[in-house]
Parts: sequence; C-alpha cells; structure tokens
Amino acid sequence: MLTLRSISLAAAAAVITIAPAFALPPVPRPAPEFAVQLPDGSQTLLSSLKGKVVCLMFVHTTCPHCQHATQVMSKLYGEYGSKGFQPVAVAFNTMAKMLVPDFVRNFQINFPVGYAESDTVMSYLGLSMMERSVVPQIVWIDKKGVIRSQTPAMGDEKMLGEPFWREEIETLLKEPAGASRVRHTTHPASAPAKAQSSLR
Repeated sequence: MLTLRSISLAAAAAVITIAPAFALPPVPRPAPEFAVQLPDGSQTLLSSLKGKVVCLMFVHTTCPHCQHATQVMSKLYGEYGSKGFQPVAVAFNTMAKMLVPDFVRNFQINFPVGYAESDTVMSYLGLSMMERSVVPQIVWIDKKGVIRSQTPAMGDEKMLGEPFWREEIETLLKEPAGASRVRHTTHPASAPAKAQSSLR
C-alpha cells in the first residue's frame, strides 16, 4: 500500500522530471560551443565567429517558414554582413545532410548552412526532445559570444519577423566588441506563433 509520504515523494519526482522541459535557459548567457557540420565535410565552430553579431538559425529544409526566413536573412546579410553581421543556419530534419545543398541552391542562401542531429540541437537550445516546439528556432549572439535572445519553444510572432531581426542586428552591431551591457530577461509566455511549423 502506498503511504501518503510515498505518494508525495512520487509527485515531487514527477514535477522535477517534467520541469526542465518547460524552462528555457536564462537569457543572457554565454553561448556554448557548437560545431556546424558543412556538406563539404568541413565544420565551423561557433566560437570562431566571436567578434561578430551572429544569428544562429535552427531550421528544417522542408519547412516553408524556414525557407522564407533564410531568404529574408540572406537579404539582411547582404545589408549588414560588411558591418559584422553573420547568420548561420543549421538544418536538423531527417536526411538534412543530403538535403542541405539543394536547400541552399533552391533558395539562393548566401550564408553558411550546415546540419546537426536533432538531439544535439535540442540540447543546445535547452529544450526536451519530448517537448512540443516549432521551427525555425533562432538564437541571437552578441560580439562577446553572449546569447542575448532566443525564440521560445512554441515561437513568438514578433521575434520571428523581419522588423525584430533588423532591430536585433542594428542594436547589437552598435555595441563594442569588448563590452556587453545586458540585463536578464525572461522568455515571453506567448501564444504559439501562427507562422511557424511544429516539430512534433
């Protein structure tokens, strides 16, 4: 027979187990290392981009919203790339390694696009593989290598739109590389964005 104490302990364990799936890591925070595997067999380390404003996009090559987002980001890269802005996309859908070259060619993407395993991406984002989430997922990293903004798991229409992206780029480019004046923020508990595709 279960005692009240054992039931309480079981309930507490369930809460502890479930909680991480709903809590994103704090922002701002130092950006962990991430190796972007490229189709030609080489790789780009995120740390090698320190000193630039980085938009790290996690996408599905088959997602229409990801396809559009990379096209918009290509336009922004054309405008701000010479000033120190560097977007990088990482595809993590099934057969991403095989699909990336056609993805880049078909949507005329002018910045690096690599691939990674789903569990690697979800771990980097601080999301559970069991948690429902959408693509694209976007992480903004300042010149010092600090994550300044991250899309909530279920998306946010404002954060996944060009005006927000342009504002992030311009704001972070104005900051000196040797200083990062940041304030801790919480992720908005917004309703799922309508313009994104669900991962699961």
